[in-house]
Amino acid sequence: MKIGCPTEIKPQEFRVGLTPNAAKEAVMHGHDVIVQKGAGVGAGFADADYTAAGATIIDTAEEIFASADMIVKVKEPQAAERKRLREGQLLFTYLHLAPDPAQTKDLIASGCTAIAYETVTDNRGGLPLLAPMSEVAGRLAPQVGAWTLQKANGGRGVLMGGVPGVGPAKVLVIGGGVVGTHAARIAAGMGAEVTVLDRSLDRLRYLDDVFGSVFRTGYSSQGLLDEHLAQADMVIGAVLIPGAAAPKLVRREHFAMMKPGAALVDVAIDQGGCFETSKATTHAEPIYEVDGIMHYCVANMPGAVARTSTIALGNATMPFMLALADKGWKQACADDRHLLNGLNVHAGKLTYKAVGEALGIDTVEAASLAA
Repeated sequence: MKIGCPTEIKPQEFRVGLTPNAAKEAVMHGHDVIVQKGAGVGAGFADADYTAAGATIIDTAEEIFASADMIVKVKEPQAAERKRLREGQLLFTYLHLAPDPAQTKDLIASGCTAIAYETVTDNRGGLPLLAPMSEVAGRLAPQVGAWTLQKANGGRGVLMGGVPGVGPAKVLVIGGGVVGTHAARIAAGMGAEVTVLDRSLDRLRYLDDVFGSVFRTGYSSQGLLDEHLAQADMVIGAVLIPGAAAPKLVRREHFAMMKPGAALVDVAIDQGGCFETSKATTHAEPIYEVDGIMHYCVANMPGAVARTSTIALGNATMPFMLALADKGWKQACADDRHLLNGLNVHAGKLTYKAVGEALGIDTVEAASLAA
């Protein structure tokens, strides 16, 4: 199979879909790997690293899309990239279709087969290709939230850990999954007073057993959420419903009870955001204010630490990428039901139910296409 890796073109996206190590593995499996010139520079990988791994450097994205059997990326294809996709071509990347009707429409129209990192599953019910970036985003969230809280940036002017005689920031984390757990750990490590809310008692027991008094936990109800919102200096939205649009848990009406200059960090923005007033921002202009409340809603947070993120993502995606290349998507998905769960679009049909429900589009069973 000819595997193509174009340069990411989303604003301030510095990650790359293939590491040189992944390229070398693919070449050792007998595949041809083509990488766009400069694609890895933002993550610290030179073109020479790819050629040393056996890949071929190609000047333009047009050439990559025109000749590759499988396109491996990081972020969802942008409008210009979607026009280059073709029938029978395999796309392997993050998609986040539920809040993105334009992308969904274009992928269906292209006739391509699109497998989304974020809906591939594992035996434990986890999302192994989303988890590395969730870990990164979770660990970044308190860091960028602390920056947003600085007075010069419009925030309350509160230091996360406080100082002797002055109390720490109060941080509320909504969602106790991978993002929320890592966010809570880092925020607590910065000295903040942290509370994690979740609706899974099993998850709350796990967090209490593992982390003890490092941070507090609470069962998420509207009353408890309101209580903590009124006290919070920072709120981190870490809610995920796999493949579906995120629920709007903090509404604009809540802002009247919150502290002026409080910071909202919406890590769920890729899935539409879990705050009613969230809108996607970029690393160039990451924050905005609504009714005195500061919002940080960068849609590709891990792109800020591109080298760490690229290597972590590459470690997770490599086995699946090799299976798709070695066997073809149909056999690879037939052999691995977890990879089959990643199938979102095939030959003009939407195959992921949660996306169909979010966008009002009929879906077909993925299993019927991979048989």
